[in-house]
Amino acid sequence: MTELFSVGLGVGTKNRKGEWLEVFYPTPLLQPKASTAKALADALGYTGGNQVVELSPASAGKLAEALRAAGDSELAHVADNLAASQQPLVATLLGTDAPPASVPEGFLKLHLISHRLVKPHDTDLSGLFGVLKNVAWTNQGAIDLEELPERQLQARLNGEVLEVACVDKFPKMTNYVVPAGVRIAHTARVRLGAYLGEGTTIMHEGFVNFNAGTAGPGMIEGRISAGVFVESGSDLGGGSSTMGTLSGGGNIVISIGKESLLGANAGTGIPLGDRCTIESGLYITAGTKVAVLDDSGNEVEVVKARELANKNDLLFRRNSLTGRTECLTNKSSVQLNEELHKNA
Repeated sequence: MTELFSVGLGVGTKNRKGEWLEVFYPTPLLQPKASTAKALADALGYTGGNQVVELSPASAGKLAEALRAAGDSELAHVADNLAASQQPLVATLLGTDAPPASVPEGFLKLHLISHRLVKPHDTDLSGLFGVLKNVAWTNQGAIDLEELPERQLQARLNGEVLEVACVDKFPKMTNYVVPAGVRIAHTARVRLGAYLGEGTTIMHEGFVNFNAGTAGPGMIEGRISAGVFVESGSDLGGGSSTMGTLSGGGNIVISIGKESLLGANAGTGIPLGDRCTIESGLYITAGTKVAVLDDSGNEVEVVKARELANKNDLLFRRNSLTGRTECLTNKSSVQLNEELHKNA
C-alpha cells in the first residue's frame, strides 16, 4: 500500500534556465487516502521518498483519468484544469515530512500551513531559505531578478509599467490562499506559510510571517514573527512585537496563550501562558529582571523573565516611579470586542 505524507498538483513559474521560481497548488492534500496515493504512484512512476514530477498537458489529462477511476473527483478536477494549461505543471509527492529539497516541495509545505492543514512547527521547514530563490513579485507574476531589467524595458515599450510589489523569497499569502473567516487589511503584510485561524483580523500594521500565525479569533495590530503562534482570544496591540527564532530568539519557541494581550508597542521574548498581559511600551526578554509581587503588592522575589515562561494569569508592568519591571497576578483576562472581531 502506497502511503504519502502530502501531495500537490500545481502550476508555476520557471526562469529561462528552467528553474522553478514558485508553484501554486489549488488543492494540496495531507495524508491522502490510499486509493488516491496508489493512483498517483502508478500514474507518475513514484518510487518512494519525496519526488517532483513535471507534467505535460497530456500527462495531466491521463492523471485526471486515473484519479477519477480511483474515486478522487476533486483532485481529478484539478488535473483536468492543469491539462488545459500551457504553463509549467508539476506533481509533488512527499513520502515523508523531510526538509524540502526543491522549490516545489517548499511551496507545497507553505501551502499546507496556509490552508490550515498543518499548524506552524508541525511540518519540517529546515533549510527552506536556502531552497527558495529571491524573486521579484510583480503584477505579471514571479520574475527572476536577472530577467527583471529586460521585462521592465519591454513593459515600457508596450506603454505599460511593470509593478514590482516586493523582492523576497516569500510571496504574499493572499495570491495563493485566502482562508475562510478572516479579515486582512493590508495583504502584503501576510506571507505565504502563515496560518490564520477563523476569526482572525489582521489590521493595516499587523504582520504575520511564514510558519507563524493565530488560532483565531484575535485582533492583530502588531508583529507575529516566524515560528510564533498566538492562541485563541488573544490580541496584539499596535506596534507590538513577538521575538521569532530568526530575530534573536535562539531555540526558544515563542507563543502567546489564550485570552492574552500585548499592549501597544509592547513585546515578548518569552512564551506567555493563558490570560497574560504585557502593558503598553514594555518589552520582556528572557533575561529581563522581574520583581514578582504578591496580592498585596509586596515583593516576593526577583527572577529572570524566562522563569515565568508559559505561566498563566500574569500581568507584566513597569513601575512608573522606579522603572523596574514587575509581575503580578492578572486579575482580569482579555475580553474581545465582539463587534471588532466579526469577519462576516
